[in-house]
Amino acid sequence: MGDAWPFGDPPNLSVVTQHSIIKEGRPVLLVVHDEEDGGWSFLDGGEFRVEAAMLVALQTMVSHDASIAALADLPLGWQAQRAGLGQPWKREKSE
Repeated sequence: MGDAWPFGDPPNLSVVTQHSIIKEGRPVLLVVHDEEDGGWSFLDGGEFRVEAAMLVALQTMVSHDASIAALADLPLGWQAQRAGLGQPWKREKSE
């Protein structure tokens, strides 16, 4: 990632993720950049349960998985998925 912060959003921006990623070490397999509020969600690709959601700083997610920095230019209303850790991200417009 280098020294330059790749996102247009600040490092301390609150983003949504899941307990399974932060506490259990599951990989981020789905990233959503919400069109309505510009928010980010970093998910494990499984069923999303509100009770398992967490708010963390964007910088925490980039530190957790540096490959997320490659998605800094993901447009509003788009998402990126991958099959597994180390696999390429596939970008598409969110439905």
